Amino acid sequence: MAKYNESEAISANINLIGGGTEITGDITSNGDIRIDGVLFGNITTRGKIVIGETGRIKGEMNCRNADISGTADGKLTVTELIALKSSSRVNGDITTGRFSVEPGARFTGFCNMTDSDQPNSIANSEDFSKKISE
Repeated sequence: MAKYNESEAISANINLIGGGTEITGDITSNGDIRIDGVLFGNITTRGKIVIGETGRIKGEMNCRNADISGTADGKLTVTELIALKSSSRVNGDITTGRFSVEPGARFTGFCNMTDSDQPNSIANSEDFSKKISE
């Protein structure tokens, strides 16, 4: 019998907001999310958020991991690792367990490094499933 692994189940669901797409509103998901378009709203997931070079978010992000190549304006809470690629532009405060910045990336704000098991983060919360069903 196969062993169930939560991280495999989370990453199996991949959501894509393609280039040329603009969404206004909040997004909540269990899986990974890639944004190559524009999102005006908050985004919460137990998985990974990838913002492509053409991607832009104006709102709060809450996730387990994040790779940012595009633009993010707002508060970012990442329980494990956030990676700012050389083309990224981030304006807002970051709370994270680990922080990686490539040369050329631009970050304006404050950074608070915490333990990766941040108890008040929704990405690690047992109440996450309740949030999705509301």
